[in-house]
Amino acid sequence: MPKLHLLSAALLLASQSAVAARVTAAPEAASPGCASPTQAVDEKGFVAIGGIEQWVTVKGDSCASPVLLFLSGGPGNPLSPLSDSMYGAWARDFILVQWDQRGAGMTYGRSPPAEDAPLTIRQMSDDGAELAAYLAHRFGKQKVILWGSSWGSILGVHLAKAHPELFHAYLGTSQLVNFRENQAVSYRKLLALARAADDAAALAVLDGVGVPPWTDPRSFGKVRRVIRKYEAKVSTAPPESWQPAAEYTTPKALADYEAGEEYSFINFVGMKGDGMASQVDLPALGTEFAIPMFFVEGAQDLLATPDVAQRYYDSIKAPQKALVLLEHAGHDPNQDVIDAEYKLLKERILPLAR
Repeated sequence: MPKLHLLSAALLLASQSAVAARVTAAPEAASPGCASPTQAVDEKGFVAIGGIEQWVTVKGDSCASPVLLFLSGGPGNPLSPLSDSMYGAWARDFILVQWDQRGAGMTYGRSPPAEDAPLTIRQMSDDGAELAAYLAHRFGKQKVILWGSSWGSILGVHLAKAHPELFHAYLGTSQLVNFRENQAVSYRKLLALARAADDAAALAVLDGVGVPPWTDPRSFGKVRRVIRKYEAKVSTAPPESWQPAAEYTTPKALADYEAGEEYSFINFVGMKGDGMASQVDLPALGTEFAIPMFFVEGAQDLLATPDVAQRYYDSIKAPQKALVLLEHAGHDPNQDVIDAEYKLLKERILPLAR
């Protein structure tokens, strides 16, 4: 299996300040990763992005297909271990790119950050822009397709807003909008459900953490467990076939994943409620976009509730937009989500990338 060259993605950019100003993709004539349009792609390795080595995997049946860049959630929960089992069939139509972001998964294991080194939305967005430019250059594309879920949906909107020249379109799932509003609406809905069910255990958790915003980082995890409990009652479970690939189940890979998840989580919520989450306010970035914006939302999502996502969607002005609401889906993906995403990609987004 070919490995990605340890080429600094920054070679495509003058400097980090250039990323912040403007990133320009390479022309389609430059395609060191594709000798011919009919060539299949199957690469994995570390790419120098933002001054550190970051893990990237690329799979596709044809170099002629558009590149689809996944921005996974968490932060700290890369999809690379599950990509083959969840999205493998999509390789017929797309070149699938999974990225273990700064501070997560294989990237954490290769480039562990100092304990006091903070994650920032700005740095993660700059990393994403660098990677998108690198992919466009390597596979001979003008632009790539941008996909983001949960935390990845925050990062995705920042990238769509800052660097429309890099992307054909954005597809968001479990879209977070304004974290304080998301938390407040989520808490009210959970409290109503727990009271209606006379659920003493859930009420004890919710009363114990109190009304958000929270200053104890453990509060988010406690409430997340209640969310999963109630979402499971009304959403379809993911297929049992969704299992991690073998290379991600070694003791080192599992330890790196766990350590990266903990580091990223603390940076997201903050030790006193002052992490990246407290800065999330996507409407403040502006709601006019230069690229098409598409969304798939779970009707049963109790973390990024669909009413908040709908209000944000309604405010958006874009060349094209669509929102699909799934009755039997919550915050975490299931087969309904995968099928709806694929339908949007095939019918609405793929024609934009040709």
